[in-house]
Amino acid sequence: MTVDSHARERQADPAFQSGGTSVVQPAQQRRFVDYLGLAARGFAMGCADIVPGVSGGTMAFILGIYEELVMSIRAGARWPLWGALLRFKLLEALDAVNARFLAAVLAGIAVAVVTLASWLEWVLENHPVLIWSFFFGLVTASIFAIRGKIVRWNGLLMGGLALGAVGAYFIVGAVPVQTPDSAWYLFLSGMLAICAMILPGISGSFILVLLGKYQFVLAAVNQRDLVSLGIVGGGAVVGIVSFAQILAWLFKRHHDLTIAVLIGLMAGSLRKIWPWKETVAFIIDRHGEILPTVERNYLPSTLGGEVFLALGLALTGFLIVLVLNRLGEGM
Repeated sequence: MTVDSHARERQADPAFQSGGTSVVQPAQQRRFVDYLGLAARGFAMGCADIVPGVSGGTMAFILGIYEELVMSIRAGARWPLWGALLRFKLLEALDAVNARFLAAVLAGIAVAVVTLASWLEWVLENHPVLIWSFFFGLVTASIFAIRGKIVRWNGLLMGGLALGAVGAYFIVGAVPVQTPDSAWYLFLSGMLAICAMILPGISGSFILVLLGKYQFVLAAVNQRDLVSLGIVGGGAVVGIVSFAQILAWLFKRHHDLTIAVLIGLMAGSLRKIWPWKETVAFIIDRHGEILPTVERNYLPSTLGGEVFLALGLALTGFLIVLVLNRLGEGM
């Protein structure tokens, strides 16, 4: 298939038409089992979002729902939704934002956050190498899989990829800070974290770490602190709807370049996801938590049981992506 034919397909797709709010697959074409599949994809996104260094956007990219997700979120700030609400046409409003798709994905994310937050917190503390290895395999394979979305590479696309990789490399190496717990800062943290969360390669959880709010939000989830979660969630809603407008415009006007930059972001994030790292410097926050400020990646000097298990998990993650990508191509 040529580049021109790809361009014609995108122009014909309602998701990329000016002012349109339709997305890749209309709701009436989906069956109940399809929505279960979307919920499972959301669950995978939620698992990734909990881990600082892994992006839920990366999982959405791997699982083939990224562009539909962006377009659906984008519709939340556009006239078809608000016009329908003003006319009290609820069903039309729900269709305008692809509500069934969003509900299925968000339900999966919510289930993952509520059920796995404590477990993943324990695994990160006690077996960090294993969970990092699995995600390292996922992200590495996804870079190879997603590059196939671009038919013909050129200098501009390679430059965009390099820019994304360098930017992510330095962002994930930034030093976390201590910050206030006031409502305005929680709202701002939610806005910034959610913008990163839908960018492949930039982890929303890691942005919370940089902003000094990861442990706070994780504790709020585990303790069911609905007030704090509501403030962070409010910021997230404002941030994601606003940022989705920018992403949707980029997909429409500069699709291949946007994909190239996103691939670069994923490549640069591998610095953070590398399984074997040692803490060179750290700080202790006001809650007594140890926060690494400088980490050094290294190769294990001896081959033991944990190393082989880590390599096996990385290979498993790698193969999962390749299989999912092959299945997606065959559909």
